[in-house]
Amino acid sequence: MTRFDWPGLMRAGLRGAGLKPDDFWKLTPAELQTLLSGGSAARPMGRDRLAELAAAYPDHQASEDGEQ
Repeated sequence: MTRFDWPGLMRAGLRGAGLKPDDFWKLTPAELQTLLSGGSAARPMGRDRLAELAAAYPDHQASEDGEQ
């Protein structure tokens, strides 16, 4: 499991971005990432990752006879 580097994120948010503590803690991780990355877009998801997610979270569950 990947852990957040909270001390590093707090330094970047409070010192680097000049956020007040209350404003820092109101941000979602995605908002903080966008703020700290200068607004650059994240890399698009590739087909392989999409296939992994589709297999892990199917829209329909197969019945016992294999039909959906």
